[in-house]
Amino acid sequence: MAETGAELTGTIPLAELTRFRDAVLAVPEGGVCRVHLVFSADSQRRRIVRGELEADVELQCQRCMGSMGKALRSSFELGLVSTDERARQLPAELEPFITGEDSADLWPLVEDELLLALPSYPLHEREECPATSELEALEPGSGEDDKAGAESGEHRENPFKVLEGLKKTRH
Repeated sequence: MAETGAELTGTIPLAELTRFRDAVLAVPEGGVCRVHLVFSADSQRRRIVRGELEADVELQCQRCMGSMGKALRSSFELGLVSTDERARQLPAELEPFITGEDSADLWPLVEDELLLALPSYPLHEREECPATSELEALEPGSGEDDKAGAESGEHRENPFKVLEGLKKTRH
């Protein structure tokens, strides 16, 4: 395909990508990954695939532990190689994707790129997260004791102030 400059556009059912499906909270009923791949060969006859992926999934917010919708998008450029040795010879700007000698199974390629597109720490926007009010109550300066102390002019002593003297002492 790289030699002919093939271009593929289509969809892959998310339910069929088991590793990806296991990594998210849920995939929508009938959810698909929209895929656009362009194959080419560079001046040194390296096989290259450029691609774009889009998929909508449900992730677990790490702040409130609730469900959140997320539109995943990924753009990538990979060097298609048949061995680890050829992968090491690729320029730094190309990530390797190891294939057979003459062909590549594209579903694992798409699944790998979707997994890489997942946020490492998914969070609702702060204003949308149900846990925001509880978290704001825990932030320093937001408690009733802090407010009362500030209004009365009370100054709380830092419990670690005693350690300040140790920094100046030589042992």
